[in-house]
Amino acid sequence: MAIEKIYDALVVGTGFAGIYQLYRLVKLGLSVKVIDKAGGPGGTWYWNRYPGALSDTWSFAYRYSWDLEDLKTYKWSNHYVHGPEVLAYLEHVIDRHDLRKYIQFNTEFLGAKYDEDLSIWTVETTQGHLKARYLITALGLLNNENWPSIPKKDEFKGYAFHTANIPQNYSFKGKKVGVIGCGSTGIQVITALAPEVEHLTCFQRRPQYSVPAVNIPATKEYRDNINDNYEKIWDQVRGSFIAMGFKESTISALSVSDEDRDRIYQRAWERGNGLHFMFGTFCDITTNEAANKTAADFIRNKIDQIVKDPKKAEKLKPTDMFARRPLCDSGYYESFNQDNVDLVDLKSAPFDKFTPDGIKTIDGVEHKLDVVICATGFNAVDGSYANLNIRGRRGKTLKEHWEADPSTYLGCAVSGFPNLFLLLGPKSVFANIPPAIESQVEFLSGVIARAEELRKTDASGRKVVLETTEASEAKWRELCEKAAVSSLFTKTDSWIFGANVVGKKKSILFYWGGLGTFRNIIKEEIESNYKGFYPFLQ
Repeated sequence: MAIEKIYDALVVGTGFAGIYQLYRLVKLGLSVKVIDKAGGPGGTWYWNRYPGALSDTWSFAYRYSWDLEDLKTYKWSNHYVHGPEVLAYLEHVIDRHDLRKYIQFNTEFLGAKYDEDLSIWTVETTQGHLKARYLITALGLLNNENWPSIPKKDEFKGYAFHTANIPQNYSFKGKKVGVIGCGSTGIQVITALAPEVEHLTCFQRRPQYSVPAVNIPATKEYRDNINDNYEKIWDQVRGSFIAMGFKESTISALSVSDEDRDRIYQRAWERGNGLHFMFGTFCDITTNEAANKTAADFIRNKIDQIVKDPKKAEKLKPTDMFARRPLCDSGYYESFNQDNVDLVDLKSAPFDKFTPDGIKTIDGVEHKLDVVICATGFNAVDGSYANLNIRGRRGKTLKEHWEADPSTYLGCAVSGFPNLFLLLGPKSVFANIPPAIESQVEFLSGVIARAEELRKTDASGRKVVLETTEASEAKWRELCEKAAVSSLFTKTDSWIFGANVVGKKKSILFYWGGLGTFRNIIKEEIESNYKGFYPFLQ
C-alpha cells in the first residue's frame, strides 16, 4: 500500500501572494504544493480580463521588489500596467524562478480539516484530498463575486456577465450594452467600451469621485531614472502609509490659501492618479471633513467643466464625502459627452426586473440591451472564505469563528486554527497590494523558518504548531478599530467595510495605520521571538 504524501506546506492560489509565498517556502527547503482553481496563474488578473482592465498603481510599484535584476530588466510599456501585462508579468516570474512544477491548476479548494493529534491539515479539493503540515491561503481580497439582485434574470434573452468572468474574445462591437456599477472596474469598462458599442447605458448605483490616470509611455529616460533609484524607491514605499511610490503630503489643506490649494489640486489633477490626489496633495483629506470638502468640491467642479449636458453632470457629481477607494480614469466623465452613452441614476429609478429584451426600471422605462455587464464588485476579504468548510480545533469552522467579527492576528493568523495562515486575510494593512503582500509573506516565512529550526533541533519529537492566541487576536482587533476611528472612510458605505453586500454586517476589514507602521509592528513581533503565538513545539 502506497504511503500518502504529506507536504510540508500547501498554498492555495497563484496571484501575487501565492507566487511569492511559494518562492519563499521553496527557498526554505520545504516540500510545497500549490493549487489553484484557475487554468493558469494570475489570481485576480486571471479572472478579471474585462475590457479596459488596468492597475491604478504606477507600474514601477505594481510588481515584486525582491528581484532587483528583474525589476531593472523586465519591460513594461506605460506608466500603468494593463491587465494582460500584469498576467504576463506573473507568468514570467513563475518561469524565471522555475516554480511551475509545484503548481496544480484546475483544482478548486473546497475546505480543510485540522487533525489535532497529528498536527496535519487534510485539504479537500475538486481533484481529491491533499495533506500538509502548513496550510496557507492566498485567495485574494476580491474573489467572491457579488451579483445584483434583479428579478427575472432568467427571462433575459441576451447575455449577463460579471466582470470577473467575461468570456475571452467576446466582441461588444455594435451591441447595446448596460453596465451596472461605476466603481474602479465599472469606470474602466465604460471608458473602454463607449467608443465601440452601438449604445451604452451606465446604471449608476452611486456617483464616484475620479481623477485622470494620465497613462504616459514608459520611455527609456523614464525607465533609466527609475532603475537608477529603484532601491531608494522601495525604501520609501515600505516606510510610507499607502505604499504607492510617491511622497505623501504633510501639509493640511486648511493651512494654505484658496488659490494655493487649487493650484496644488490642479497640479495633482494634471499629474494623475486617484491615490496620489488623495494622499499626495494634503495630509488631512481622509481625516478632516473640512479638508475633505475642498478636494470633493474641486472634483465636482471638474465634472461640471467636462460634462456638457448639465443633467448628466448633476447625476455624476457625488454628494457624499471623498472617502472611498480613490479612482482614476482615462476619460470616464468625457464618455458621457458621446451621443451613444446614457446614464441611469438608480437612486431615482431603481431596477424593477429583467425583461426578455433588457432591464426595466421602476419609472416604467425598458432599457433595450444585448449584454448586461455587472461591475458590482465582490464580497470582499472575508467573503473569499464564505463558501469554504475550514475546520480547526474541535471541529470549529472559520465561519463560526468569524460570526461576530472577521478577526485575525496581523491579518494572517487565527486563534484555534493552528498552522493555518491567510495571506491578505481580514484586518491586513490597507496599502498597495504587492508591497503589503511582501511584508506579510516575509513575516510568515520567518515564523515558519524559526519553527522548522526548532523542530530540527528538538530531540523530543514534539510537533510544530504555529497558533496565535486569543489575546493577540483581540489586541489586534482593538488596534485596527483604533486606527480606523480617525479615518473618514468609516463614514461612507463601501466594499472596504463590507457595505456593498446586502445583509453583510459592516466591519473593520483592514488595518488603517499604514504600511510603514505595520512593518514596524511585525518587526517588533519578530524581535520578541513571536510573542503573539503559542510555544511552537507542542
